[in-house]
Amino acid sequence: MARQELARFLRDRRDGLRPAQLGLAEGAAPRRTPGLRREEVAELAHMSVDYYVRLEQARGPRPSARILDGLAQALRLTAAERSHLFGLAGAGAPPPAAGAVRRVRPHVARMLERLPETGAVVTDASYDVVAWNPLARALLGGDLGRPGANLARRRFLGEGRAYESSSAEEFGHIVVARLRRAAARYPRDARLGALLGDLRDGSEEFRRIWETRPVHAPGHRTKVIDHPDAGPLRLNCDVLLVPEDDQEVVLITADPGSPSARTLRGLSAGV
Repeated sequence: MARQELARFLRDRRDGLRPAQLGLAEGAAPRRTPGLRREEVAELAHMSVDYYVRLEQARGPRPSARILDGLAQALRLTAAERSHLFGLAGAGAPPPAAGAVRRVRPHVARMLERLPETGAVVTDASYDVVAWNPLARALLGGDLGRPGANLARRRFLGEGRAYESSSAEEFGHIVVARLRRAAARYPRDARLGALLGDLRDGSEEFRRIWETRPVHAPGHRTKVIDHPDAGPLRLNCDVLLVPEDDQEVVLITADPGSPSARTLRGLSAGV
């Protein structure tokens, strides 16, 4: 166990976080440093303040995998940083993460706001919608932003507004491929397990595709959707990965100068 390096790593990551990033109030008393307080990290990691202080002072015992997992979540570590944390603690390879990351990083959320004529949606590994911009809602339906919105449930169980699309069959295979990967990565994720159970119980099509073990990589696709107000739209869908959180950003655009592009511009102006 590299106690000094572990202590330095914890201090550096704590100093690099801001309370607002975690939904914490700044408090009335001024902070000596802009980062989190030790007691805030301890509370987020579900451990005693004394134990955490001893880790930062390089005099604590070797932390268990449970403690390390709590620290990784509290400090918002990436997958690579989590592995590094386990290595510094002499704990070997980290166990699979407890579940899909269901929060969006602030810089990713800010990116969506800078795309006025591009619809953008961020989904986690289980297809929960964790961020979106106004044009995406105008394109895909207002229920996109409701609590618990999930594109797999929309596709296979008809939950929410689903428009007719030329890529519906292909998207079904893409969804199942990603959910199979998520099930392998997060076997302890109860919320994902419940989602898969509902999909198996409620959709024969899902069960059939699941058995084919589809494999799909995210990339560029073109589809036509029948929008109830704007009519048929030919759209491009491009996927950007947020690998540290196992999330995908879907960017929805239209070919420049096309009728669909003009429609998107009009929709964007109205939101």
